[in-house]
Amino acid sequence: MTSRAPIAAQDLEVHETEDGAIVYQELTGRVHHLNRTAAIILALCDGAHDSEQIARTLAEVFGLGEPPTEETKRCIEELSHEGLLS
Repeated sequence: MTSRAPIAAQDLEVHETEDGAIVYQELTGRVHHLNRTAAIILALCDGAHDSEQIARTLAEVFGLGEPPTEETKRCIEELSHEGLLS
């Protein structure tokens, strides 16, 4: 797990939907469709939460017995790969 707290990119326009979010990336003109989990993770990428804290929050939100640590890490890596994190 990385100890660095991820931060969402500055050029994002996020629109919540019933099942997640649509994210427009102004710099590239790309549109991303995020499911509910990815949308929550992106919202928590504010520089104040590291990946372990985000995983614990997901466990609370979804009533999980254990935080989805590895899944959260993979999602953060994918968001970063897509240019949604700075």
